[in-house]
Amino acid sequence: MGSSSSQKGSNGSSQHPDGHSPHLRVHTINIYVRDQDQSLRFYLDQLGFDLAFDAQLQSGDRWVAVAPPDGSALLALIAPQPESREYKLIGRPTGIVFVTENVLAKYGEWRKRGVRFQYTPRLRRVKYERQSVAPRSGLEEQNGIWGGVFTHFRDLDGNSFALAGFDEVTREIEMQRRAITEKLEAERRTAQELEIAKQVQARLFPQTLPPIRTLEYAGTCIQARQVGGDYFDFLDLGGGRFGLVIGDVAGKGIAAALLMANLQANLRIQCEMAFDQPQKLLRSVNQVFHKNTNESAYATLFFAEYDDELRRLRYANCGHLPALLLRSDNTLERLESTSGVLGLFGDWDCQMDERSLGLGDTLAVYTDGITESFNDGGEEFGEERLIDALRRHRHLPPQGIISAVVDEVRRFSAHEQHDDITLTVAKCR
Repeated sequence: MGSSSSQKGSNGSSQHPDGHSPHLRVHTINIYVRDQDQSLRFYLDQLGFDLAFDAQLQSGDRWVAVAPPDGSALLALIAPQPESREYKLIGRPTGIVFVTENVLAKYGEWRKRGVRFQYTPRLRRVKYERQSVAPRSGLEEQNGIWGGVFTHFRDLDGNSFALAGFDEVTREIEMQRRAITEKLEAERRTAQELEIAKQVQARLFPQTLPPIRTLEYAGTCIQARQVGGDYFDFLDLGGGRFGLVIGDVAGKGIAAALLMANLQANLRIQCEMAFDQPQKLLRSVNQVFHKNTNESAYATLFFAEYDDELRRLRYANCGHLPALLLRSDNTLERLESTSGVLGLFGDWDCQMDERSLGLGDTLAVYTDGITESFNDGGEEFGEERLIDALRRHRHLPPQGIISAVVDEVRRFSAHEQHDDITLTVAKCR
């Protein structure tokens, strides 16, 4: 049975190009045999078919079915009663044609396994004129000559089958095989490249934590795909100053990951400016990011500079979600936006704001992968649930708070993760 050239739907079934016609293909062909067990061994051992079904029906009859390697159709091996009309059909031509791209190779293989052929493969060619205006998709005109290699073989009961390799079908099989091979190779290369990209991006996140005497901190980024556009960093700014950064690049996947790497490199290379002029640093980062990306690319960013001696936090919120500052007395302050997003405009500036931190104060900076995680009812996790989780777990160290919050988000949104989840927590000590 030849391979079909019809389009494949997502479930592997054939579909009309307009997507509306129902699936239709040959499912089962009856082959009448005297002994199902002996016939089954012939089809499995000598022809190399697969066992598709072997079961006892409610009627007491046994249903045995085999399939050629491509699984295009089933052959039901039926043992009829000797007095039945079907029993007289045993040992006759079935009219079934098996198609292969190499008849000679299959002939030689099956003969070695004891299959009885009626004659050696023969080449036949027939001249013809096409009745349809357009040739079948992917097949070229061959000067009106059609042909192929043919032979016939019998099973143990004398049922005869044709084995053929048609010119057009052979070419089609080869094209399909080549297309499948190329697709599998492309998928393998893509998976390999994504794995490399994942490893490279993992190295862009902080590998060491700058020592800060009065601040304990931690961060995590759980990506929805192999790579993503969320970013967090901890920077040693020198002079007892520490930089905390979290960003969210618009988009997902490889494109967002490349922009994220661009942003991370800009900040790290230029972070020495932050000692005296953090606003100058951010203006420079914006200019480079704007110049190196297309007009629709942008990123939200929260940049904070912490002075270890003064316990002072200076920050710029560039279009990012409000950071949450939970004071030791359980009051809450939102560190709202002080400027627009990065990357959309070359002429851009930002404002800085500052807070003094006291013993036990906790700062949480996050991306929308946390608050916009939704449950089966379409309800978002939201800021209030995040604040409640921070309050309940504030006694934990920063890494413990992060783990507890992430666990709550995952329990709330149990289905597949749709966005990167990034959270940093800093606790004054």
